[in-house]
Amino acid sequence: MRSLRELRGDSTGVTVVEFALIAPVLIVMLMATYDLGYQLYASSVLQGAIQKVGRDSTIEGAANSTTALDQKVTDQVKMVVPNATMSFSRKAYASFSAVGRPEDFNDVNNNGKCDNGETYEDINGNNKWDTDRGKIGQGGAKDAVLYTVTVTYPRPLAVAKLLGFSNDITLKTETVLRNQPYTTQDMTKVNRKC
Repeated sequence: MRSLRELRGDSTGVTVVEFALIAPVLIVMLMATYDLGYQLYASSVLQGAIQKVGRDSTIEGAANSTTALDQKVTDQVKMVVPNATMSFSRKAYASFSAVGRPEDFNDVNNNGKCDNGETYEDINGNNKWDTDRGKIGQGGAKDAVLYTVTVTYPRPLAVAKLLGFSNDITLKTETVLRNQPYTTQDMTKVNRKC
């Protein structure tokens, strides 16, 4: 009986047991912190690259070199995230206030939709009413251009999967800049029916 009392009062192995309980939580927290830091750094690099290339794409003749400009963003991002997949898009608008706005239409039946032969202004020239009036591409002189880059890459550590999150991270960055006034702006609008 005496040895059981001595064993109950012995605390020499407590540190090992406490470490065994705390270590997994600590390791997951450290991995999650690294994962978040990596994501923030990749996002910062992407933002810087898109701002630089966005400014470069506003000059006359840049519409002919969009592939080369996109490659500059790709090169910058791949220095940090080598296995990233990237997609690029550009939409041109007549003004900054038009970015993301739908094409105007005459809502005769007051249902908030362009339908039943209601007339609309086909601003982007694609022969249909759109919820976004932007023209795909770099646009022309004085156009406001929404430049969007989407980057997807696998997380560097498997901690997200342990916590039930996706193994892939998707970053989307946008910038809106106005093309230089090297010629007159194309303001073609065609009235059509839904």
